[in-house]
Order: sequence, then C-alpha cells, then structure tokens
Amino acid sequence: MAQSYLRWFAWVRVYAMERRQAALGSAAFFVLAPGGVAGLVPWLLTRWRVEEPLPFWLPLRVLGALLLLAGLAVLISSFARFAAEGLGTPAPVAPPDRLVVGGFYRYVRNPMYLAVLSLIVGQALVLGQLVLFAYAAVVTAAFTAMVHWHEEPALHRQFGDQYDTYRAAVPGWLPRLRPWVSS
Repeated sequence: MAQSYLRWFAWVRVYAMERRQAALGSAAFFVLAPGGVAGLVPWLLTRWRVEEPLPFWLPLRVLGALLLLAGLAVLISSFARFAAEGLGTPAPVAPPDRLVVGGFYRYVRNPMYLAVLSLIVGQALVLGQLVLFAYAAVVTAAFTAMVHWHEEPALHRQFGDQYDTYRAAVPGWLPRLRPWVSS
C-alpha cells in the first residue's frame, strides 16, 4: 500500500511540474508572440493615438471595445488550455504533448489566431486608425499560410488519426455554432 501511494505521489509531482513548466512557457510566449503582434506593432503603427476618421464613429468604437474584450478572453483561455490540457505551450519550440481540443477549440481550430485578429481590428475601431485594418490583412495572410503550410502538417505527423478526426469535425476559421464533442 505504501509503495503504491509513493508511486502515485511521484506521478502527481511530475505531472504538477509539467503543468507548471507549461504554464510558465505559455506565459512567456503570450508576452512575446501575441504581445508583439497585437500590442507592440499596433502601438508602433499608431502610438495609440485616437482619431476620428468618419463622423459618428462612436458605435464603431463600442464594437471595437467588445472585440478587444472578447479577443483577450479567448486568447487567455486558449493559452491556459495549452498548459492545462496539452501540457505544453503554443510555442513551436515547446508544443503540447496532447492534442488540445477543449474550450474554444471545440468551436474552431484556430481560436488564438482569431483572438489576435480581434485585438488588432478592435484597436483599429477604438482608435479610429485605419492603418490597423491593412495590418490585420497582412497578419491574416501570415496566419493562414503558417497554419496551412506548417501547423496542420505538423499536427497530422504528431497526432495522426486523432488530429484528422478533429480537423474533419471542427472548422479552421469560422466557428461552429455548437461545440464538437469527441468520441
């Protein structure tokens, strides 16, 4: 009995360390990647100056604020899911050990990318900075290419049929109305 308790305790300890390392790695990557793409670059482009490109811009500012809040919530939740469910990070150098299919990933395969785009478009609307729409288009093209040419083949190699089943059931860019439930 004591030996099985010690084995269980050792397993829990290793699992907790993996989770802690995944959480720290995800936090660092959060600051670097989305922080740079959706924070630093928009600031460099606009210095976060508020402009009034058209009369009656206020309703669009409200929409932008909602996009910012939603994007941030989805991004934080998705990053946390990588650490908790996948025992890894979204960073290519420390990928998850398990395929992440819970939370927002039940609705769309790329919630982080959509969240980052929401943050950029939200800032464009809040600030009235039209240059951020052009930047969002460039980022969309980069994300799409990266997913198609790198991430999807890598996920197929790592997770095989499990990823193929998930990919067939959950759309990449336009969220499902109802969550996917894996069998």
